[in-house]
Amino acid sequence: MSLLDRYIGRSVLAAIFAVLGIITSLALLFAFVDELSDIEGRYGLLDAAWYVLLTAPRRLYDMLPMACLIGCLIGLGNLASHSELTIMRTAGVPVARIVWGVMKPLLALMLAAVLLGEYIVPLAETRAQTSRALAQNGSTALAAKRGLWHRQGQEFIHINAAQTDALLYGITRYQFDGERRLLAASFAKSARYENGKWRLFDLTVTRFEPKASRVENKASEDWPIELAPELLSTLLIDPEMLPLKGLWRYIHYLAEQGLNNSRYWLAFWNKLLQPLVTAALLLLAISFIFGPLRSVTLGQRVFAGTLVGFIFRIVQDLLGPASLVFGFPPLLAVLIPCGICMLAGSVLLRRVS
Repeated sequence: MSLLDRYIGRSVLAAIFAVLGIITSLALLFAFVDELSDIEGRYGLLDAAWYVLLTAPRRLYDMLPMACLIGCLIGLGNLASHSELTIMRTAGVPVARIVWGVMKPLLALMLAAVLLGEYIVPLAETRAQTSRALAQNGSTALAAKRGLWHRQGQEFIHINAAQTDALLYGITRYQFDGERRLLAASFAKSARYENGKWRLFDLTVTRFEPKASRVENKASEDWPIELAPELLSTLLIDPEMLPLKGLWRYIHYLAEQGLNNSRYWLAFWNKLLQPLVTAALLLLAISFIFGPLRSVTLGQRVFAGTLVGFIFRIVQDLLGPASLVFGFPPLLAVLIPCGICMLAGSVLLRRVS
């Protein structure tokens, strides 16, 4: 049986890698074309190409579930088209054994995806966002189109770019009182984390008084903020790209600050349960081959897989924001589409067992 398992696994893996390469290449091409509209000033063509290249691990990670779905349909579909699955069934190989033959090599692929999402994607994405932000914004002024926003108490902070966890560029701060009146606005060209605290450099502060305002220029001053360098890397990229450890740490930091952390909980559950989501899509694809798609053409299988993948992604994209708006647990937003796929796949496979 080990020889049969390897044969089934190679057929499916080859199709998955082919599909993954194609759809990731298309995603990178479209991203590069979209990035061309942002080329101006110091941000040139090579900068755009370098940014898109650095986002390749993230796009690879995002495309893996759909690639597994379509690749499994193609790989097993080819075996079905050549009657190899029929011969296996006739020889007494149970459906469960064929399912395990598909799942076994893909467990290693899922493990590789977890490692990619935990270690490579956050580093590459941070480098991508930083290189683009430095080229576009630097330390010139507030650049709301890029950079990151952060709130601590009654202070709202915008950071144009971060070269490292301990070196920031273009820090704009707005300080309000309890009545939401603006007390002061300031801009610092850079900030550095030194000796356990942040220090701002080349600082301009505008203070708003009842009947006037005054401007102060300072070479440097201490910045009393609880944002540690290890938390800064969490702010640089979207929650979906963060490692689980970073998400967990920032979720509790937001809770301590009394801020809403639902978006980060949603990203946490999406990332933690992605192997389960991938397995559910694989189970659905296998059930299609033994059920409604066992005798159709390759093009029809690809179309069916793409359609199911897009529907699944749309449901995910709708349930995620809905959980944030209507207040139901983000975990449910991840489990509902996954559970539907598993239930549908199990029912279809039981009919042919």
